[in-house]
Amino acid sequence: MKGSIESILPKCQFMLNDLGEEIGLDLDAIEQEAERLAAKGLRVLAFASKTSLDAQTSLSHEDVAQGLVFLGLQAMIDPPRPEAIEAVAACHRAGIRVKMITGDHALTATSIAKQLGIIQPQGAGKTVTGYQLGDLSEHEFSDIASNNDVFARVSPENKLQLVKSLQAEGHVVAMTGDGVNDAPALRRADIGVAMALNGTEVARDASDMMLTDDNFATVRAAVEEGRGVFDNLKKFIVWTLPTNGGEGLVILLAVLLGVSLPLLPVHILWVNMTTAILLGLMLAFEPREKGIMERPPYDPNAPIIDRILMWRILLVSSLLCITAFGLYELELMWGATEAQARTVAVAMFVVGEAFYLFNCRSLDRSVFSVGLFSNRWIWIGIALMMALQLLFTYQPLMNDWFQSAPISLEAWLRVIACGWFISLIVGVEKHLRSKSTDAQATSDPNTNRVSESV
Repeated sequence: MKGSIESILPKCQFMLNDLGEEIGLDLDAIEQEAERLAAKGLRVLAFASKTSLDAQTSLSHEDVAQGLVFLGLQAMIDPPRPEAIEAVAACHRAGIRVKMITGDHALTATSIAKQLGIIQPQGAGKTVTGYQLGDLSEHEFSDIASNNDVFARVSPENKLQLVKSLQAEGHVVAMTGDGVNDAPALRRADIGVAMALNGTEVARDASDMMLTDDNFATVRAAVEEGRGVFDNLKKFIVWTLPTNGGEGLVILLAVLLGVSLPLLPVHILWVNMTTAILLGLMLAFEPREKGIMERPPYDPNAPIIDRILMWRILLVSSLLCITAFGLYELELMWGATEAQARTVAVAMFVVGEAFYLFNCRSLDRSVFSVGLFSNRWIWIGIALMMALQLLFTYQPLMNDWFQSAPISLEAWLRVIACGWFISLIVGVEKHLRSKSTDAQATSDPNTNRVSESV
């Protein structure tokens, strides 16, 4: 029979000496040796036997509840992978609190946790056992779950309770596991992560995702990738909303002033269809920004578009409306046809969005800090968009389809100047906002704190 020290020793009555003879059980000596091994980070198993069952054809728990002979201890080393140690450190820098929940001995768990950096190597590193959790009130349990990072000798019920308690505190909980006893906690967690290589089928079925390499470092990589995807999604939303906002404001302004529409429905369709594919889609290929894993987690209750970004959307929408409507009226004033004036207004939206696209590569830093050429797809998209816009402007068939007309070089220069002006205004706004945020953070270090993920 083999198992943990706590489960095997209470069933034992004798032990073997060096000569293989049965003698009285020395509990203190066995427990001291087990603790010595566990303190080194070794996983310790106890072995025992019972020989008075030869005539039986079946076994029950009662048959092995007592009278066993203790044979010895087995100690195994399962050292943390170097990449797991780095992954834990990266998670801490990212504001993610890593907790260890294990069935191992408390001393083993403490030693491994220190090696991983979950608790400080020189610190006391309090480890809570499942036996201690069993007698706590709900309030005490919540306090223990929040303030401790290592839990040893826990039961499946303890794991489930820990997940529920952390969720009740407002944390987003990701749970990793591989055994049948992990299944309830995997199912309950916000993100259940099972081990695909060595995990049980029950654990895989209960989880939301699987680690194909059973490596905790992959969790860190997944967090980094997820943050990059979320950033790019946010950038696309902040980029695309001013298009619709500017178009709507242009139509509204024309109606209020009682003048002809600068944009026809077919023009709006052209702008939305082409720019979303050739410009906005290129933000999906935007590389992850530097320091993405040094940022605190997003507050799960916060809106995707905060007040700062909403102000920027309104600002760019207004700038697109003013420049497009203004150029439209100027072209008419200088003798252009209505088709030419509308073509200029369409070009203003396309060029303005292309310039604004560079501002959206980072929502709080200048385009030069991320590198003008670090995303070659941006330039490919702009080149293709400009080629299509030239066809829209000068190709006779396109002129017939979209009621557009050729425009002069001077008109293009005015459009480009207005596009550059929009980009400049947004760049200045980001710079001033960044300086204000830095000053506020210096005066109040708690300004940027958000809920921490676990």
